[in-house]
Amino acid sequence: MNNEGFVVPRVGVSACLLGEQVRYDGGHKRDRFLTDTFGPFVEWVPVCPEVECGLTVPRAAMHLAGDTASPRLVTICTGQDHTRRMLTWAAGRVRQLEAEDLCGFVFKSRSPSCGMERVKVHDARGSARKVGTGLFARAFMDHFPLLPVEDEGRLQDPELRGNFIERIFCLKRCRDA
Repeated sequence: MNNEGFVVPRVGVSACLLGEQVRYDGGHKRDRFLTDTFGPFVEWVPVCPEVECGLTVPRAAMHLAGDTASPRLVTICTGQDHTRRMLTWAAGRVRQLEAEDLCGFVFKSRSPSCGMERVKVHDARGSARKVGTGLFARAFMDHFPLLPVEDEGRLQDPELRGNFIERIFCLKRCRDA
């Protein structure tokens, strides 16, 4: 709730975009538009799939590999497979997020867990194609097909950004009516 008594929409967000140091290298990807410009008008619900599913910070870098329709989440150097761990956690987490009354979600672009589109999927020869979706992002979008979603990269486009923001506030208004 803001100072005027208006209940702000709750929006899920990849935690690294808020400046939380949860990335594989211990860093973050703070997005100043999200934190400084848009942030005062929403209540963020941060999610970090890797940390929440039990992986450490720092951790081995991972990517998607295998079949583009159902890729595996594996570490780059050793090939350790974290797919089952991530999918099991994601299935439970999206059910928990039902209680958060989310009006949208902002994902981290190109992430093997949070990228909503154009995530690289590596084949057995080591070639990569930008055809994947991060494992958590896929679970979230399948579970909440009508919620507005974007990634921070696409929000650089003023038209996409405006449409996303409008959809969030329209949804909040409809729910509060």
